[in-house]
Amino acid sequence: MDKRSVYLDHQTTTPVLEEALQAMLPYFREVYGSPSSLHRFGLQVREGLKEARQKIAALINAESEEDLIFTSGGTESSNLAIKGFADANHRKGNHIVVSAIEHPSVMNSIEYLTKHGFEVSSVPVNAIGQINPEDVRAAITDKTILVCVHLVNHDIGTIQPVKEIGKITAEKGIALYCDALAAAGWMPIDVRDLGVQLLSFSPHRFYGPKGIGVLYRNRKARVTSHIHGGVQEGGRRAGTENVPAIIGAGVAAEVAIKEMSQRVEHVAMLQKRLYDGLWKHIKYIKLNGPVPGPLRICNTLNLSTEFIEGEGQLLLLDYQGIAVASGSSCVSKSLKVSHVLSAIQLDHALAQGNIIMSLGKDNTVEDVDYVIETFPKIVDKLRNMSPMWKEFEEGVIDSVIAPTGRGKSFTQHAADISGKPAH
Repeated sequence: MDKRSVYLDHQTTTPVLEEALQAMLPYFREVYGSPSSLHRFGLQVREGLKEARQKIAALINAESEEDLIFTSGGTESSNLAIKGFADANHRKGNHIVVSAIEHPSVMNSIEYLTKHGFEVSSVPVNAIGQINPEDVRAAITDKTILVCVHLVNHDIGTIQPVKEIGKITAEKGIALYCDALAAAGWMPIDVRDLGVQLLSFSPHRFYGPKGIGVLYRNRKARVTSHIHGGVQEGGRRAGTENVPAIIGAGVAAEVAIKEMSQRVEHVAMLQKRLYDGLWKHIKYIKLNGPVPGPLRICNTLNLSTEFIEGEGQLLLLDYQGIAVASGSSCVSKSLKVSHVLSAIQLDHALAQGNIIMSLGKDNTVEDVDYVIETFPKIVDKLRNMSPMWKEFEEGVIDSVIAPTGRGKSFTQHAADISGKPAH
C-alpha cells in the first residue's frame, strides 16, 4: 500500500470548514467596522455577531445568546470561569473541588488561586479515568463555592457523569464549571440538562477557526472580568471582538448541529475498526480509558505500546504520513508523565510509550486500514531497537500488560538498578 497522508490529531485541532472560511472572508475587508461603533458599519457587524451568538448558543442549548462570552480561546475561557468566579464569590467561601485529571488550563488556574488564599480538594478517578459523583459530594464543605469537572477527558477520552454531579451541586447550592473542550462538536451538549453554571469550549476543535473561545455563563453566576478596558462582552471581557473568528465559529457550530449524528456514527465506526485492527496485529498494547462505547468519546484512542517510547512512534508514524499526538514527556517538553496517566495509576513505562490517535469526520476506512497496516511494522522496528524489548525476550523484565511471571516489571527493574523506589 502506498504512503498516504492521514491526520489523526483532531483533538489538538481541526481544519477550518470551507463554509466557515467563506463566511469569515467578508469580515476582513467588506464588513470591517467595530461592533462597538454606532454607525452603519458597526451595525452591520453587530448583526453578524448576534447571528453567530445564536448559532453557538444553540450548540449547547443555552437559554440566551447573551449568556455567551467570547474570549481568545479555551485556555482564556477556563481562566475567566475559574478565576473570575472565585474573585466574584470569595466572600461566600474559599474552597474549590476539582477532579484529578482536569485540563492544564484548569489545573493551573486553580493552582494560582491556592496562592491567593483558596483551598482545593482533588477528587480521584478510577482505572478508566471516571469520577465517582459521591466522591465529589464527600469533598464538598461549607466553604465550597465551585466544583470543576470536565465533560470529556482531553487525554484518554473518558466521558464524565456531569449530569449526576450537577444534581449534587444543585442540592448544595454550589456552582459547577465544566470544561467541554474535548466534547463540543463531537457529542450533544445541553447546559440546562447538565445543570452547569459555567461551560467552556474552543470551536477550532470542531472545524472552526483558532483564536476564539467560548464561555457559557448562566446569568445567576457572577464572574469578575480579568481583562480590563472597554465594556465588550457585557463588561466581562474587554477588547474588540475577533469578529471573523466569531462568524466562522457560528458556522462551525451550525454545521456541527446538522451533522452531529452522522459525524458521530461515522467516526465511532472508524474508532472501533482502528481499535480492533491494532489489537489484532500488535501484542503488548494497552488502551487507556474505556473501550469504544458509551463511556468514551467517539473520536479518540489513547494507546500505550509496551517496551518502546511515544516519541519514536510519533516520528516514524509521521515519516509514513500519519500524524498523531504523544503524551510522552519528550514531546510534551515536560519532565513528568501526564498527570492524567498518573491519576489512573498507569505504569511509568507504559506512560512513556503513550500516543493519542484522534479521528475526524473526513477520515476514511482506507485511512484506518493504512494505519492498521503501518503501525505494527513501526512497533516491530522500534522494539527490535529497544533494550527493554531485548531484556523482556531474555526474561530479565516482564510485561506489565500481559505478565508472564518470568521477570520484574521494567519500572521495578529500573528502580533496583538506580537504588530509587519505583513510582
